[in-house]
Amino acid sequence: MMRLLDRLEEAIIAFLIAAATTTIFVAVVHRYGLSSAAKLIGFANSMEWTTLAGLARSTYKWLAGFNLTWAQELTIYMFVWMAKFGAAYGVRTGIHVGVDVLINALDARTRVGFILFGLGAGALFTGIVGALGANFVWKMAATGQTSADLEVPMWIVYLCVPLGSWLMSFRFLQVAVSFVRTGHLPKHDHGHVAGLEEEAAS
Repeated sequence: MMRLLDRLEEAIIAFLIAAATTTIFVAVVHRYGLSSAAKLIGFANSMEWTTLAGLARSTYKWLAGFNLTWAQELTIYMFVWMAKFGAAYGVRTGIHVGVDVLINALDARTRVGFILFGLGAGALFTGIVGALGANFVWKMAATGQTSADLEVPMWIVYLCVPLGSWLMSFRFLQVAVSFVRTGHLPKHDHGHVAGLEEEAAS
């Protein structure tokens, strides 16, 4: 069950990154394509190149037929969702940066107490944020408010707050339980590049 949750978390983050990147790329190509076609029309008309002007005009009309005004809004929402779920992923894998010089200088028993206090405080804080977010989403759903460009219900957009916060709270508790059992915290090597060892070995 936990492995399924881990894979689902990673799949959501990967999908949002890929979808947001693709959306931005398409929107930028569309915008520059329109401006380039417009400039080409003016240049071709000034040179009296009717064939080129007609081709550029057809390209401009074809591109103008695609309405991508919603792309920026969608990208923003996807990055917000990605940030919320990415924060929970960061707790699970130890990616979040922390200053632990003083903690590591303490004796073993005191260090364990501070670490568990920090993890518990993180779980409590994100749990409260999740509860407040859920209350906000509930009230937002009653208003029937929709987004400006996509016209999707705003409660769906803000649903990432309770979902991401509660997942993050669960991850704090998960790390705390694992720390009590093993005495180890998840640690991420920021200098590690996936697949590099395999290439070096081959």
